[in-house]
Amino acid sequence: MLELRPSCECCDKDLPPSATDAMICTFECTFCRDCVEKRLNGVCPNCGSNFAPRPVRPPAKLAKNPPSTRRIFNPAGCGR
Repeated sequence: MLELRPSCECCDKDLPPSATDAMICTFECTFCRDCVEKRLNGVCPNCGSNFAPRPVRPPAKLAKNPPSTRRIFNPAGCGR
């Protein structure tokens, strides 16, 4: 099951489970679409892989399968 991290690692934008602009790499590094396209040029700064849109977890499944609350914020790794 995906972790569904709550924010973008570059800009710290909130990315709730329903966010349609959340992007993840193969290791679930999580970024907003804006940072992926404008800062990262589609390449994860942590592992070098590409990104895919993060699936939206159906609201009915969130109670038994809650999203992560662990925020990872590393603007230095994003060319800032």
